[in-house]
Amino acid sequence: MNNVIGLSRVTPAARVLGATVLTALALAGCDTVSRATATRQFAVVEADKSGATEVNIASLSDVIQRNPSDAAAYNTRGAAYARAGNFDSAIADFTKAIQLDPNSASAYGNRALAYRQSGRNDAALQDFSKAINADPNYTAAYIGRANLQRAQGNFEAAYSDLSQAIRLTPESAEAYHARGLVRQAQGQHRSAIGDFDAAIDRNPFVAAPYAARGQSLIATNQYDKAIEDYNAALNVNNKDADSWAYRGLAYEKSNRRQEATESYQRAVAIDQGNAIAKQGLGRMQGGMASLFR
Repeated sequence: MNNVIGLSRVTPAARVLGATVLTALALAGCDTVSRATATRQFAVVEADKSGATEVNIASLSDVIQRNPSDAAAYNTRGAAYARAGNFDSAIADFTKAIQLDPNSASAYGNRALAYRQSGRNDAALQDFSKAINADPNYTAAYIGRANLQRAQGNFEAAYSDLSQAIRLTPESAEAYHARGLVRQAQGQHRSAIGDFDAAIDRNPFVAAPYAARGQSLIATNQYDKAIEDYNAALNVNNKDADSWAYRGLAYEKSNRRQEATESYQRAVAIDQGNAIAKQGLGRMQGGMASLFR
C-alpha cells in the first residue's frame, strides 16, 4: 500500500507531518451523533503555531523541484498544505501525485479527506471508493467513506464499510468508534455501547468515544455510568462544551440539580449557543417537569 510516510528523502519531521495531519483529519471525522451545536465539523486541523508547517512545505518544495516525478513527495507536501489549512493546494498536490502514480491509494484517500474538509462531499466519496479500488485492504478509506455515508444518512452502507474495516484491522479503535456512531444514529444504543467499549479498550486516551458512549448510556437510563464517561472525556478535554452539557443532562435526569446546573453553566461559558445546555438551564430555572414529559 502506498503511504505518505514512505518518502525516504524527506526530513523526518516532514514524514511525521505527512502521517499525523491526515490521521488527525480522519479521526476528527468520528464526531458524536447528537451535536448540540449547529455546525458539524467532520475534519478539523488545528492551526500550526510553531512555524514547522511552513518550513516543511519549503523543504518539500525543494524535494519536488529536484525530483518532479516523485509522487510521494507531492503526497507528503499535500499533507503539509492540509495541516496549514490550505486545502486547494493540498488537493492540487494529491491530484499531481495521482497523475504520477494512478494506483496510489493513500493519495486518493488523502484527497478525499481534503475534499471533505472543503465541503465537496461527492468528490470525497468518489475518491474514497477509488482508494479502496486501488487497495481493497486500505482500512482508512473504508472508515473515511463510512463517516461520510453516515453523515448522509446511508447507515447500512456505512455499517458495511466499518465492519470490513474491523475485519481488516481488528485493533482499530477508530473503526469501532465510527461503527458505534452508526448504531447510535439508528437508535441501537446497546449495540453502540458495545462498539464504544471496544474503541475505549483499544485506545482509552481519546475523549470522543467516552462522550459518544455517554449519550447512549443516557438513552438507556444509565445516568451514573454516563456521568463517569463524561468525567473521563472532560479529563482529556475540558473545553468540550457538549461533554459538559450532556453531563449536565445526566445529572439532571438523576435529579441532581446543583451538579446539573453547574455543568450546564460550564458548557454555556465555552459555547453560548449550546442548545443542550441552554435548554437545561431553562429547565433548572423553570422546574424539572418538562424533562420527563
